[in-house]
Amino acid sequence: MQGTLNRPLEGKFGIVTGGSRGIGAAIAENLASKGCHLLLIYTSPSSTARIHDLCEGLKATCGIQCFAQQADLGNPVEAVEKILFAARQHFVALQGSSHLQIDILINNAGISENRFLNDPERGPIDVDTFNKQYNVNVLAPLLLTQAIVPYLPRNRSGRIVNLSSISTSLGLAGQSVYAGTKGALEAMTRTWARELGDRATVNAVNPGPVLGDMYWAAGEGFWKRMQGWQDNTPGEQYDCRARFYGNWRGEAE
Repeated sequence: MQGTLNRPLEGKFGIVTGGSRGIGAAIAENLASKGCHLLLIYTSPSSTARIHDLCEGLKATCGIQCFAQQADLGNPVEAVEKILFAARQHFVALQGSSHLQIDILINNAGISENRFLNDPERGPIDVDTFNKQYNVNVLAPLLLTQAIVPYLPRNRSGRIVNLSSISTSLGLAGQSVYAGTKGALEAMTRTWARELGDRATVNAVNPGPVLGDMYWAAGEGFWKRMQGWQDNTPGEQYDCRARFYGNWRGEAE
């Protein structure tokens, strides 16, 4: 077991949405390496085996407890209920107390569907397209954050991190809805930082273009626009991550 200096999150409890792959899985690996017990949230049944393997790998390698819960954030009310139930079920027993404590929340899960105004190929942006992205990218983080507030530590050591996007400032064509969701998330982040300052630090992180499912699904036009940023991004060391979830390309949820 590593020394406490290398494991500053020893005994903490964290929730990561979209935790089965990509950025979410990388965050999970980082938190686990610092001693944090985890509840990883995933959407698709097809990710069950993958997230099970990820959890088992993190448990064996990092000496933490890792649990997975399937919850469709497209139905945020039901999803939040499932997540809180799982947190109580798994974390309370480990904490040896009747009171649930959630130290860290990572609102990572997100979806995107590029469509132009009056798109000549796909048709105009409709209510369903709007609601689908806002439910996952805005309403779900809001409801989940609100739900875990009573369980944050009372010594201001809580941490809430929201994953944003460069789309909020670049004005990328076809991303009216997606950019709007991330702009809303950033605005809520600033509000929550004020409201929750006595319990937690709240921040938004914009990692820039990251290879994963959403990146590849965006299409060739988007890839070309992003190439300049990709060319100037320092190389990552994926060896450690590869132990847990294999091929990095296309693995983001």
